[in-house]
Amino acid sequence: MNDYKKIFRSQKLRHSILSLLKFVPDKQMILLQYWIKMKRKLNLKNPQTYTEKLQWYKLYYRDPLMTRCADKHCVREYLAERGYADLSCKEYGIFDKPEDIVFSDLPEKFVIKTTNGSGTNIICKNKTTFDVNDAVSKIRNWLKRDCYGLGREWAYKDIVPKIIIEEFLEDKENKYDGINDYKFICFNGKVHYVVFDTDRYVNHKRSIYDSEWNYIDVGTDCEKLGDVIEKPEGFDNMKKVAEDLAKDFPCVRVDLYWVNNRVYFGELTFYPWTGYVIFDPEEFDMEIGKNFILPCRKSK
Repeated sequence: MNDYKKIFRSQKLRHSILSLLKFVPDKQMILLQYWIKMKRKLNLKNPQTYTEKLQWYKLYYRDPLMTRCADKHCVREYLAERGYADLSCKEYGIFDKPEDIVFSDLPEKFVIKTTNGSGTNIICKNKTTFDVNDAVSKIRNWLKRDCYGLGREWAYKDIVPKIIIEEFLEDKENKYDGINDYKFICFNGKVHYVVFDTDRYVNHKRSIYDSEWNYIDVGTDCEKLGDVIEKPEGFDNMKKVAEDLAKDFPCVRVDLYWVNNRVYFGELTFYPWTGYVIFDPEEFDMEIGKNFILPCRKSK
């Protein structure tokens, strides 16, 4: 059962199975998923590791601001209130259904996302070869997907799924594919770790650093890049932004980009990796968990 992805190789099939299990209460489903994915029993009474505390966070901390900020469109208002409206990339439109999109009005390059999804991105680098029918089909399926039901991530439960189309960010100086992603893991408004992701859609690579950009030799679920990335020029600026945006939350990952010498906002992630990431060495899960001081339970 621990090798469930080998048994159910299709992600679509796995999502369909989880949708059929919507009747299972959140706590029981999270206990089961944790056991299957992490290969150990979840301790909710006295959670110690980072991944255990994220499961507790899903179940017992419910702040409506989290739902607002998990929505990839509504979070723009939060950025503006914090004085960071200029960090948002250009938005070309927001739509209820794919049929509303006038593709001929879009620029040559753009990115399509759903407001509540993870991994629901379509990147268009050349509109002349862009397959509109395929994109529309994918979007229809994404809008039907019960994103909350997949990992019981409470912050996404009440988001009304919509489609947003945004500016395509391009860093021509980057030696890796696409743009580099800097994910700041914050607790109570302070950065503790930085996850560097690159080659997201080709051969995903990752390195982990502490809050001062010192390399930490830890692996996860993708290729370990190693200590080969110099601290970006905008690191201190990004760190300040991350801590400003994280002040309202006990735990949040602030995802930012450093492109063409300026900071861009990616998203606020309240349950990184859905709380199901296996670190190598495994002890790092406990190390991060020490920094996550669980708040008092909070009901919506």
